[in-house]
Amino acid sequence: MNNTIYTLGIDAGKCWFHLVGTNREGEPILQRKVRRSKLMALMAQLAPDLTAMEACPGTQFLARRMQDLGLTVKLIAPQFVKPYVKSQKNDFNDAEAIAEAARRPTMRFVPVKSAEQLDLQALHRYRERLVHDRTAIVNQIRAFLLENGLTVDKGRPALRQDLPGILEDAENALSAPMRSILARLSSRWDLVEDMIDEANRQIKSIAANRDDCRRLLTVPGIGPLGATALVAAIGNGSEFQSGREVAAWLGLVPRQHSTGGKTRLLGVTKRGNPYLRRLLIHGARSVVLHVHRDRHRLGAWVSALETRTHRNVAVVALANKLARISWAVLSQETIYRPQAA
Repeated sequence: MNNTIYTLGIDAGKCWFHLVGTNREGEPILQRKVRRSKLMALMAQLAPDLTAMEACPGTQFLARRMQDLGLTVKLIAPQFVKPYVKSQKNDFNDAEAIAEAARRPTMRFVPVKSAEQLDLQALHRYRERLVHDRTAIVNQIRAFLLENGLTVDKGRPALRQDLPGILEDAENALSAPMRSILARLSSRWDLVEDMIDEANRQIKSIAANRDDCRRLLTVPGIGPLGATALVAAIGNGSEFQSGREVAAWLGLVPRQHSTGGKTRLLGVTKRGNPYLRRLLIHGARSVVLHVHRDRHRLGAWVSALETRTHRNVAVVALANKLARISWAVLSQETIYRPQAA
């Protein structure tokens, strides 16, 4: 039996890691449990041809450290590992399943991101958290006002304009404790707004200074948020073979439920990154509303599509097209040049 480790599957934990190594024939020849502090020294000693881990918090950092050692590292989405778990679930069985899944020639892998990409992704997630906090604060203020018989027009601007007057009006039904709570919520809202504005300024600055982001900004419907989110998610697009793979990864292709030779297509799969998919769909909706359809071929394509289907379907189809165009712009290092109608 060949005792040279060809594939090493690692079940990552917070403090302990479970390793299963297999030879070129796929037979397990190593089973070991190691502390985090000793993992890299062991990896340098074992030097497997292929190292595989599930994509989960912390594995991006480990993958970069292992790549620095000259190792080939692959990250696999957990849902693609689960079918290879045999018998009972435990850490060593999980590691063996990871090693087996990594050997499949058609397996799909998660890109290993650079530290810069992860920083950019963290900035977007930080901003998204602030937006959620702002929405929660605004909804709570509206609910408290409604409980006291006070209503405000729709939209944040209307509430921001009316709230100071409501707090100063001594004749309304607000009690002193409620008035104090609303004042503190208003101060919290102001703080969150300032933090969102600062995050937006950082994102715009990054988009203006990176070549790949500037190229993406030439694509219709792609602004600073979309450009930086795309770079954070797919880098230069080298992990994808085509633009259609990017669209499928983002869940912008029809979900298929076919059998017996009969093709049945349903709604979009909504797989992948929901934040990035939402940005692309919002960008596509902006294009549908504002593109000069008589001047650009893309506008003519949208007009023709709207005659055959609902506008919302056309928007998602356009988001699919924008994802493909964005992949081409990143992978070919070129800018988007619109074609005249």
